[in-house]
Amino acid sequence: MSFASIRIVTDDLDGLVAFYEQVTGQQAERPAPVFAQFSGPGANLAIASTATVAMLGGALVPATNRSVFIEFEVADVDRAVADLQVESEDVVLEPATMPWGNRSALVRDPDGNVVNLFSGPATDPARSDRTSGSSHAAPASPGHDGGTDVAG
Repeated sequence: MSFASIRIVTDDLDGLVAFYEQVTGQQAERPAPVFAQFSGPGANLAIASTATVAMLGGALVPATNRSVFIEFEVADVDRAVADLQVESEDVVLEPATMPWGNRSALVRDPDGNVVNLFSGPATDPARSDRTSGSSHAAPASPGHDGGTDVAG
């Protein structure tokens, strides 16, 4: 078995596509008006209109996620957040250096899904002055690629 993608079902396809085009810096593939996909090394992100899952009788409800977040490794967390220009109420965690060294910021996409923009531990001593004592994040799960897990 091979992992194919994560799909977000939404009532605002164009809004989510625009947000993730900005996050990824790439244009979405749009094979149909009700579907978009971002392909990259390691994983694909698919975004689909509720019309694509209508036959599932309400099993998938847009904008209700409260347990999964989407992670993107970026070169510069602070710049990535600044470039997104998200509203303050959509910032879950301002850019902060986690105790284990990752730099991370959590923001909400237009549907309210939490998006983690992170970079691996800094080797530049100039970044050590940004260390945060935040208790909102916990170390990465075993086998995880280095993003943060949000605790409670």
